[in-house]
Amino acid sequence: MKAFVVDRYQKKSALRLATVPEPNLQDEDILVRVEAAGVNLLDSKIRDGEFKLILPYRPPFVLGHDVAGPIVRIGPKVSRFKVGNEIFARPRDLRVGTFAEFIAINEADVAPKPKNLTMTEAASVPLVGLTAWQALVEVGKVQRGQKVFIQAGSGGVGTFAIQLAKHLGATVATTTSAKNVELVRSLGADVVIDYQRQDFEKILSGYDLVLNSQDSRTLEKSLRVLKPGGRLISISGPPDPAFAKGIGAPWLVQQVVRLLSYRIRKRAKGLGLNYSFLFMRASGDQLREIGRLIDSGMIRPVVDQVFPFESTNEAMGYVERGRAKGKVVLKVG
Repeated sequence: MKAFVVDRYQKKSALRLATVPEPNLQDEDILVRVEAAGVNLLDSKIRDGEFKLILPYRPPFVLGHDVAGPIVRIGPKVSRFKVGNEIFARPRDLRVGTFAEFIAINEADVAPKPKNLTMTEAASVPLVGLTAWQALVEVGKVQRGQKVFIQAGSGGVGTFAIQLAKHLGATVATTTSAKNVELVRSLGADVVIDYQRQDFEKILSGYDLVLNSQDSRTLEKSLRVLKPGGRLISISGPPDPAFAKGIGAPWLVQQVVRLLSYRIRKRAKGLGLNYSFLFMRASGDQLREIGRLIDSGMIRPVVDQVFPFESTNEAMGYVERGRAKGKVVLKVG
């Protein structure tokens, strides 16, 4: 099968289009014919080697974290799916590889494709949907009437998280550029800050939760818009000890992570706040919940551009420039 492969860790390097063997099925795996695959900034960060400590992929490996397509084969212990079912998924860490014609995925990571979505739309959802769900529902436990600040509202995670936070009953603030103000308002944002002209720290206060996806300077500023007892959840780092312990990282890696996040954890504690790092994990059960919200019309995916499979490197470059509104998707099948 054709696949885009990382030959070695190197910043901004091109993936190689290669012919590789079709994946072998484990007992609880399904084999999916990839019709569409989402492109995420995480793909670039893994290629660049930013996560080598916690995700030790061994080159050469196939990249890609989002998929939608039909099941063409199932393992002997698969019980939830059958051949012909249309699914969407974010394969678990160390088993990614959706930039390919086929991928084997554990059935626990898979959910039925929402009925009212195309394959392209469905492939845009898993990683950002699970990130938003785990940040706002699982970790943040957002309640009706709370105030939530979601950075970069027109991005992949932002467009999904705004809608989910509104569904949960929160008042939502976000940042975006002037050209995307109407987009984020249409998704439910109550307070929209033009980051090119305005400083969110001077406008927002008394927030219950901040979902940080930006740099370290923005992370520090985010602490100052939270009320006592508020929670800062970062999906852009630095990772914290709880995360390192949760993934079973070696002792030395845990100590490195502890040092990396020491400053922000100390600042948060001193202000009576909670800091946590979120690196989303695969979950078919959560994707089923997300699929129900989509089928009910509560949430809609936002797709910026669709690239042909052969243009995977161009699609990654487009995502890296940080100008995408919503998600970028590859049309594979």
